[in-house]
Amino acid sequence: MKPLSRPFHLGLLATFAVLMIATRYHHFGDVLHLPDASMAIFFLGGLYLRGHLPFLGLLGLAVGIDWAAVELAGVSDFCVTPAYALLLPAYAVLWYGGRAYAPRMAQDWRGLCGALLVALACASLSFLISNGAFYWLGGRYPNPEWSQYLARIWQWGPLFVRTTLTYVASALLVHGLLLATRRRPASLGT
Repeated sequence: MKPLSRPFHLGLLATFAVLMIATRYHHFGDVLHLPDASMAIFFLGGLYLRGHLPFLGLLGLAVGIDWAAVELAGVSDFCVTPAYALLLPAYAVLWYGGRAYAPRMAQDWRGLCGALLVALACASLSFLISNGAFYWLGGRYPNPEWSQYLARIWQWGPLFVRTTLTYVASALLVHGLLLATRRRPASLGT
């Protein structure tokens, strides 16, 4: 897949930032709340934007949103523990997984399906890193044990991975539709 033009690159980065701001916590109440798109944004960012600076910028935005949610909006700080620092490798798995697949992504449906499979693997590993760090290192569970941890993985893992894949599949569908319209020969006027 060819790198994006600079204006398209900046527009996509801005779109990702707006989507992260809109979904990272309940700004507008439960009725309008969309699931957090952060994991998908990091995968798609790696796939389309690829650079290290956009990764760091979106990581900074995620931290800034979380800070504002806790400090300014009164959201619980339950998830903010020493393990929060391990969101860096959790998000890096997504970003750099997308980035690694990008040069191999053919501009057809097989390539897009391959991207979805890579997203599945990256989202699963990212969840294991972030959830494992929170459970084992976060200090919220006084006597952590494997059976409880495995139960938490089964409880929360499918939701996080499914949400990520829903956003990624939606973006890849748009990508596929754009490819299809570009390949469709111009109809002759009659």
